[in-house]
Amino acid sequence: MLNGKKIVVVLPAYNAELTIERTYSEIPFDIVDEVVLVDDASKDHTSEVGKRLGIQHVIKHEKNKGYGGNQKTCYNKAKELGADIVIMLHPDYQYTPKLITAMASIIAFDVYPVVFGSRILGMGALRGGMPLYKYIFNRILTLTQNILMMQKLSEYHTGYRAFSGEVLRTVKFDLCSDDFVFDNEMAAQVFYAGFEIAEVTCPTKYFEEASSINFSRSVTYGLGVLRTSLFYRLQKWGLGSFRIFS
Repeated sequence: MLNGKKIVVVLPAYNAELTIERTYSEIPFDIVDEVVLVDDASKDHTSEVGKRLGIQHVIKHEKNKGYGGNQKTCYNKAKELGADIVIMLHPDYQYTPKLITAMASIIAFDVYPVVFGSRILGMGALRGGMPLYKYIFNRILTLTQNILMMQKLSEYHTGYRAFSGEVLRTVKFDLCSDDFVFDNEMAAQVFYAGFEIAEVTCPTKYFEEASSINFSRSVTYGLGVLRTSLFYRLQKWGLGSFRIFS
């Protein structure tokens, strides 16, 4: 616990058997109370490795539910466990678990209710090996999203996120997509509900075992992101009513 708040780390996993041990070993268990691993029907031994490591809650989907579907299971389990703070960390070791304490502290001491680990603040993204086209894609999408949503985040596309229990009980994340655009739809829900998002600088690593999506999936994702931001603006203006903001 931190300031009396129960902290749960959730690990949405797919084919992460080669990296999950490194990720898990760096989680700060002096403050983290419980860990949830959700294996989205991996083709390797992700869940078995998780059990061997002693992860308290290992859930395996019988059928692949997608990146967003995996997170829904993660967050619903964390709510069931009575978490006051939930930190979503990819078990592919692309993001360092060493920032968990900093991110949790911001929420535990009521500074902000949501924290994103940003790869774009500083030069961590390119230095960590982010492909140039993805960096440019990230910057263009983020600029457009900030304009449409009237916000000032450095990026919306990080997979390193921390939420207060209040936020997870308020936003209807189960209405979001089961695909990669889930993250952006949930961020839009957070803003629509009136919560603020803080950011901390996060170094990142790109290597063979780290998860990534190809160019065609990136284009599909980008179009979904723009659609989400446009829906947000239209609903804010009273010109539409969209399911994720119900």
